[in-house]
Amino acid sequence: MIVRKGDPRTLREAHEVVMDRRPPKDANPSVWLAFRLGNARLYKAVADVDRGHHHEALYWAGYEERKAGEISANLQAEGTPAD
Repeated sequence: MIVRKGDPRTLREAHEVVMDRRPPKDANPSVWLAFRLGNARLYKAVADVDRGHHHEALYWAGYEERKAGEISANLQAEGTPAD
């Protein structure tokens, strides 16, 4: 995975980015789905460059993927497309 200049390079920086872009609690589920999927990609990228926190970053990537899966399942159960 390629990390561009200006992208977070540490797990701490990734957490800060995630908190800064967190949607409001009442945001549309599709917004939350995009947020979770973006977080998973971010944590995977950080796992490649912050080797001291590699496994922890991969944990967070998996966590975000699981949350995205839950949102997607709920959207499908409601008959709402998961854009």
